[in-house]
Amino acid sequence: MAVLEEFIRCNRITEVECLVPDLSGIARGKIVPAEKFLRILRDRGLRLPESVFIQTVTGDTPPNSVTNPENSDVYMLPDPGSVRFVPWYEAPTAAVICDCVYADGTSVDISPRWVLKRVLELYAERGWKPLVAPELEFFLVAVNKDPDYPLVPPVGRSGRQESGRQAFGIDAVNEFDPIFEAVYDYCEQQDIDVDTMSHEAGAAQIEINFNHGDALSLADQVFLFKRTVREAAIRHGIYATFMAKPMQNEPGSAMHIHQSLVDAETGGNLFGHSDGGDTPLFMSHIAGLQKYLPSAMPLLAPNVNSYRRLVQGSDAPINVHWGRDNRTTGFRVPLSQPEARRVENRVAGADANPYLAIAASLACGYLGMVQELEPTEPVKGTAHRLAFTLPRHQGDALAKLNASRPLRDIFGERFVACVTAVKQAEDAAYQQVISSWERENLLLNV
Repeated sequence: MAVLEEFIRCNRITEVECLVPDLSGIARGKIVPAEKFLRILRDRGLRLPESVFIQTVTGDTPPNSVTNPENSDVYMLPDPGSVRFVPWYEAPTAAVICDCVYADGTSVDISPRWVLKRVLELYAERGWKPLVAPELEFFLVAVNKDPDYPLVPPVGRSGRQESGRQAFGIDAVNEFDPIFEAVYDYCEQQDIDVDTMSHEAGAAQIEINFNHGDALSLADQVFLFKRTVREAAIRHGIYATFMAKPMQNEPGSAMHIHQSLVDAETGGNLFGHSDGGDTPLFMSHIAGLQKYLPSAMPLLAPNVNSYRRLVQGSDAPINVHWGRDNRTTGFRVPLSQPEARRVENRVAGADANPYLAIAASLACGYLGMVQELEPTEPVKGTAHRLAFTLPRHQGDALAKLNASRPLRDIFGERFVACVTAVKQAEDAAYQQVISSWERENLLLNV
């Protein structure tokens, strides 16, 4: 832990945020004075109840919890490689992401970060190293204090709300230039390796791309990036939302995941031949995504709102077809040189927990490779003319996950049971809400 102590001393840190990503990707944990944090490092004194990993998005605990009934403590182990300076506080503050273990030292197997590590271990056992590059979409919206009112675009520097479609509009992005300057400054100070930014099709909808790299590191960065964008927006008097479908007449927001595979020793790309062709391993990886991704949907589309994005005729996929440079498919293979050969998973929503979305995507590809599966023929033209094969709602997705023995073996029975319990509790809470559509159309008509 010398790295952590040196970081705190060199940056004169006074407070440390010890963060744990929960099932929904929400930052849980504790804030401690820096000196106390250093003492804690020496005696493993930082603890949380195990139930932190089975909270619903509203903070409730499912009635049929699969965790220890005593709700015993788990121990937070800060990952030295994840420590960062938090740039928006007045007092010098650090944030560090923690893994969790039980009293006997075993890993907490229902932790999202552990699930991703487990998938990466499977790759490492075969001498493989996956690389990922997420692309994250989000909306800027006006402050919304009453959830009964729909979200609307914020007012930009021109004094007007954005209207119409402004895909890739430069001036449309510059409407909110002070916010994005803050975002890039914050990211630079936190070693969040963001690359390009562009305006998406929705009103005040933005996409920011990450440079490719190690899967765990990128998951950490996306986890911190979401928090960073929300903070920058609030400081400029608006909200940033990563909901999958925040507005009725606007497109949804995705987290596209580019994934490739290299030899762990040589670093050579294992998906592309030197002559420009695709390797059998690449084809099997795509086939694994096609076969298993529908069963992994609770990790890629985790909320009741997630399935509103996946509709026919939208920018989002509706099935598991693949194609070359075809954005209507679930899995797009960009045109590239062999050393950059990759597949883009376009199914995951921006609301997904990045650890679980990356873990699920890589797990499906892994199963395809070890089982030597073969993909379908690539689709030419729009894949939206073909059948809808992804789950249409949360209940269907959970049933598919529980029916998939290969995915349950990879993720672990306890973790799948926790996901099921949490998401069923969220769905039950959602079903109790009477929407404005029901009041408007059914109140006096039925």
